[in-house]
Order: sequence, then C-alpha cells, then structure tokens
Amino acid sequence: MKPKYIETPEKMWELFEAYKKEVKDNPRIKVEYVGKDGERVNTPIERPLTVEGFKTFGAYKVGTLHHYFTNPEGAYDEYRTIITRIREEVRAEQFDGAMVNHYNSNLTARLNGLVDKKEQSITANIKAITGMRIENGDKP
Repeated sequence: MKPKYIETPEKMWELFEAYKKEVKDNPRIKVEYVGKDGERVNTPIERPLTVEGFKTFGAYKVGTLHHYFTNPEGAYDEYRTIITRIREEVRAEQFDGAMVNHYNSNLTARLNGLVDKKEQSITANIKAITGMRIENGDKP
C-alpha cells in the first residue's frame, strides 16, 4: 500500500490551520472608484473558507486530498473525525458570513445543499395534481 501524504489526522488539522491562515491573510482585492474624482481605491475582501479551496491548497502543499475525503474502501478511516470537523468548520464559517451579509447567502445555501422547501412543495403538488412531468432546464 502506498504511504499517505499526511501521516496522521493531527497533521491534517495542521494543514487545515495553515489553509485558514493563508485564506484570511490574503484577501481578494476589489478595485473601486470613489468620490467625485473617481479616485481608485483597492478594498480588501475577505475570502471564505471552502472545502474545495482546502483541497486545492493541500494539493499544492502535499498532494491530492481527495482520498482523505472520500475514504475509498475504508483506507482513511482514522481521518474521518478530522475530515468531519473540517467540513463543519467550513460550513459554520460560511453560514456565519452569510447571516451577516458578508457572503452571498443564496450561494452559501446552494454550496451546502440547502434548498427552499416551498420550491420543493410546489413542484411536488403540481406533479400530484396534474400528473404532469416537471422539467427543470435540461434535466427531466
């Protein structure tokens, strides 16, 4: 069996902590023109944590993290707790940011698999009442 890039769950957490520091220490820059003279201002915009961002960060630092997250054939069982903790921390940070309008709340909800229950209910009721097939874009 091939050795793991990250030897222990504790090392995985250290890598996640490094990712968080990298993200928060390096905001995106939004160029704005303000005032009557249109003075150029560079405004730092905080970047949110994402699982995909962490995986990309990890790929550059140690190699792919995909298998740690998917745990094929239970080969990464000892990492399950830390991966769950990472996912939960990312989600909590995204939700907190969305709730104070720091991040886009609609995008945050979609990224985290949340849907509007009213939308689901309406679609289900139309199907039940009419027996019609409901199409959503390209998907039947």
